[in-house]
Amino acid sequence: MVKRRPYMIAAAFLLPAFVLYTLVYVVPMFQTAYMSFFSWNGIKSVPLEFVGWANYDEMFQKPEFYRSLKNIGVFIVSSFVLILPIAFTFALIITSKLKGTRFFKVAFFMPSILPLTAVGLMWQFLLKGDGGLVNTVMSVLGMSAWTRDWLGEPAIAIYVVVIVNAWIYCGLNMIIFASGLVAIPEDLYEAAALDGATGFKKLRYITVPLMQETIKIFSILAVTQSLRVFGQIFVMTNGGPNGATDVPTTLLYYESFKYNNFGVGNSIGTFIIVAALISTVILNQLMSTRNAR
Repeated sequence: MVKRRPYMIAAAFLLPAFVLYTLVYVVPMFQTAYMSFFSWNGIKSVPLEFVGWANYDEMFQKPEFYRSLKNIGVFIVSSFVLILPIAFTFALIITSKLKGTRFFKVAFFMPSILPLTAVGLMWQFLLKGDGGLVNTVMSVLGMSAWTRDWLGEPAIAIYVVVIVNAWIYCGLNMIIFASGLVAIPEDLYEAAALDGATGFKKLRYITVPLMQETIKIFSILAVTQSLRVFGQIFVMTNGGPNGATDVPTTLLYYESFKYNNFGVGNSIGTFIIVAALISTVILNQLMSTRNAR
């Protein structure tokens, strides 16, 4: 009886968070999955009409849905080739013994605490084709031939948004990597130094291997964040030009609140939830297997 008391106390403290999480996240997820099997225009007085898998059939027949998946792929790839190395480098800087690390912490993390709407409007102003600050600076520097409507050309708009997205989330991921770096015992580096290991060898044989759990957390967050990216795209491009920057979340918004097709909107939402869960399980399994070798 005495041994059970600590568990009961822990359960009592966890219960409010569990109830809140269930009400805010779990219940809406099941509601979304349930509503995806009905046709509904969003008007409360209009009854639901059960249509089975018809909403999913309609979703998979839309060319814009596959284009949105391709854009999500661009976001996921950019997370590993752009955000990961930059955030890791930032983390090495702020956890080093260099002077001014406090300034770098604030400077690197600042974009992550700004509201997405404000960030999107700021970059929309900077990247405007006519009168944008980026094009103005390039013209002053004699690079007028390279100026363009950065968010208005379908071929490059998605990559511009991806770069802005990396700018936003590098700071947050820097903190994740920094927490992993400070957890590595200093004794290991001192022992490696006695064996003649240089800075790069310490990074390769000590830092990176001991950061596997942190990299796993980053990988899962990178994929799930990419699947639910919305605010910056909605503000900067509104999914345009001609749907070139659409992602599943913007399609969900348009289907539900622009076309009043809540059935298809909920089917897209369910697809995002299932994709996030499957990706999390696969990445967790792959990274765990790799760490066990």
